[in-house]
Amino acid sequence: MRRALIALGVGLSVLGSAVVTEPAQAASGVVVPLAADVTAAQQIARFWLADGAANLKNATPYTVRTEVGGERLSTDVVPDGLPGAVAPVEGPPSSKGKTPTTSGKVFFIGSDLQPHWCTGTAVQSNFKNLVATAGHCLFDTEAPDGPLAKWVFVPGYAEGTTPFGLYVGKQASAHYDFDVYRDYDRDFAFVNVYNGVVSPSPDVLTNVGRLVDNVGGQGFAFNQPLAPTVDVFGYPAGPHPDGRRPYTGETLEWSTGSTFTMKVTGLPADRLIGVDSPLTGEGALGSSWLTHYRSDSRLGYLNGITISVSDTDGDNRYDTGVSPYFDGEVKAVYREAANFWAGPIA
Repeated sequence: MRRALIALGVGLSVLGSAVVTEPAQAASGVVVPLAADVTAAQQIARFWLADGAANLKNATPYTVRTEVGGERLSTDVVPDGLPGAVAPVEGPPSSKGKTPTTSGKVFFIGSDLQPHWCTGTAVQSNFKNLVATAGHCLFDTEAPDGPLAKWVFVPGYAEGTTPFGLYVGKQASAHYDFDVYRDYDRDFAFVNVYNGVVSPSPDVLTNVGRLVDNVGGQGFAFNQPLAPTVDVFGYPAGPHPDGRRPYTGETLEWSTGSTFTMKVTGLPADRLIGVDSPLTGEGALGSSWLTHYRSDSRLGYLNGITISVSDTDGDNRYDTGVSPYFDGEVKAVYREAANFWAGPIA
């Protein structure tokens, strides 16, 4: 599939919780069509929700690029511009748990034509319809002709349920260098989703509204110094190198750890950061890294996203999550994605 190239602006400022644009400057990015019209989106929603959401329940964790060799460094990150942030926004009050309802699973069809999942998170944007995940949970890097098929997001996913509805991806924004060169320093994506739907009876879709209105939206931070700690939220399901499987992938897992710069082998990248985290890679690709997270509001600032994991001490257990550093290039892609409208499909 041919994807349209666009010039992305790099200006971004915050006024309350709104995303405010500034005059654009040159940057490289791509817009990736997913479900381009309502009819296509309805077909995708029915595929996942049919037969009691059987395809959601039968999906398996995505296993592409889940492990790298890694070395922890003591160097600092070097921002490419001034630091900045977009404030998070709360969703409706909820008394269930201390983990964010913004986190969920992204589902899609892989190159093997089977259903798989990664992790994603809802992020604040002007039209309250934005999901952040890893770039290779959007692009089919095993068959590089376009995006992964039938892409949807299910926030709050737990044991086969869709408590806040299912959200079909309309289009995505990613970095040109990942799309064309597979530069894993740019392994991130922001997906605009249509309003959510549920299926109260076969072939019936009911509108449940915009994503962030239903679950809230995490903030977004860029060009920040390394955070003392970040909270990582994801759906790991794969084994450690020693074969142990501490996670099922059916419920959201949470870890907190310190951050550091990294040198990795196995990925073409030289600007990655790491976090102390025991989460395994399969299923947890796309996990959110939140700074200043508060369990009372269940909100923080997205400042990283898991693209792989590593065993840095050689004990056959993963101890590190790996993310691109969120600099001005990430901000530029986010800024463009934050201003796309999607709308309802039912």
